[in-house]
Amino acid sequence: MASGNVKAFTDANFAQDVLKSSVPVLVDFWAEWCMPCRMLTPTIEAVADAFAGRAVVGKLNTDDGQETSIKYGINMIPTVIIFKGGEPVKKFIGVASRDDISKALELALAN
Repeated sequence: MASGNVKAFTDANFAQDVLKSSVPVLVDFWAEWCMPCRMLTPTIEAVADAFAGRAVVGKLNTDDGQETSIKYGINMIPTVIIFKGGEPVKKFIGVASRDDISKALELALAN
């Protein structure tokens, strides 16, 4: 991950880093072999940089984080879920635009 603002989520740290976060958290569910996931990476990095200090942005590799992926019904990747207060508040399936993701994250911050 090129951006220092993108966290690496795992099954082990998901509850602490995502569900217990005091700020909204964007999770990009992805896999190394997934070409659309790779296409989305620059967008996720740009969003992470834009929201640094206001929200947490990270990625969870579905091959390594199968328990969490199953819990949240991830059956297509890339899937981006924004969590607030430990609950999913917005989900994108496929390659979403930076504008759409940013607007959803701004909304999560405002509410």
